[in-house]
Amino acid sequence: MNENGYTRRECFGVLGAAVALPYVQTRGGPTATTPVATKPKAMRGAFMILNTPFTESAAVDWEDLAGELQFVDRCGAQGAVWPQGSSGVASLTKDERVRGMEVLAKAAQGRKIALVLGVQGKDTAEMLEYARRAEALSPDAMIAMPPTTAKSQEDYREYFRALGKVTSRPVIVQTSGGTRDLIPSTELIVDLAREMPNFGYVKEESEPLVERMKAELRQRPTMKGIFGANLGAYWLYQMNLGADGVITGNAMYADLMARIWDLHVRGQADQLRDGFSRFLLMRNLNEQIPGADLYVMKKRGVFKTTVTRGRTQYSFSPEEVAEIEYRFAALKPYLM
Repeated sequence: MNENGYTRRECFGVLGAAVALPYVQTRGGPTATTPVATKPKAMRGAFMILNTPFTESAAVDWEDLAGELQFVDRCGAQGAVWPQGSSGVASLTKDERVRGMEVLAKAAQGRKIALVLGVQGKDTAEMLEYARRAEALSPDAMIAMPPTTAKSQEDYREYFRALGKVTSRPVIVQTSGGTRDLIPSTELIVDLAREMPNFGYVKEESEPLVERMKAELRQRPTMKGIFGANLGAYWLYQMNLGADGVITGNAMYADLMARIWDLHVRGQADQLRDGFSRFLLMRNLNEQIPGADLYVMKKRGVFKTTVTRGRTQYSFSPEEVAEIEYRFAALKPYLM
């Protein structure tokens, strides 16, 4: 960390961005001040859904939210996603969602990480309001759950078609979160990809999970990005099937998730299996010790509290702390 508060990696990133500054040829010659579209960021790899941090009084901690994105970027993750289910989106007000998108758009400027903004709404009108706000912030992509008021696959189709008219950026269709017992069909997801060039991206987490993912994988190149989810629990198998990455609420382990993806890309199967096994040590612990993930987030200096909206701050017994620390120690060879 230098005197201006930048890490060594961030300094190199700024220098690299300056060297790669795009320009256009004009009559008077090239100029680095002429605005041009930059190269789209790759939509593959470890995309971390950001947890929403809260103060002691359960207000959103905007400083920690921006810091979380910066942490995930330093960890080498390819993407940051907010707000989605793991962000506690259902507990956020409209104003909080809009402000959070603005905070993250500013925090992501000049960074390598791809910013994906969640624009889901209960219906098309609400979704479009968020989508237009997001579009004005120039994220790298958008993601949306299906609407909860839909009654048919055609309702889903019209909802996502409307989103496709708002943006030309990649749009990720999340298969969960819509109307109960109404899952977007794989046929619908592929149809949307054929119809609109910025579709063809899916966060697949609906049953039958493996069969759905295989069906989507068979539709390449129409399908461009097929991501796992489910808190990363099935990611190893999905990578071996050919998935393009994961979209999951594991920001506290962003460096581990980035390393797992890198090992997969490099074909280092033995290390990949070992790293993923160590990840599962922590993943199933949160079920036994509620709030363990937030403990890790605070331990790593990303969050100030372990508060979630709707409950008091998590507290941990000496035995629980010992178990978390014992398992976390196994991750160290894979952390930054």
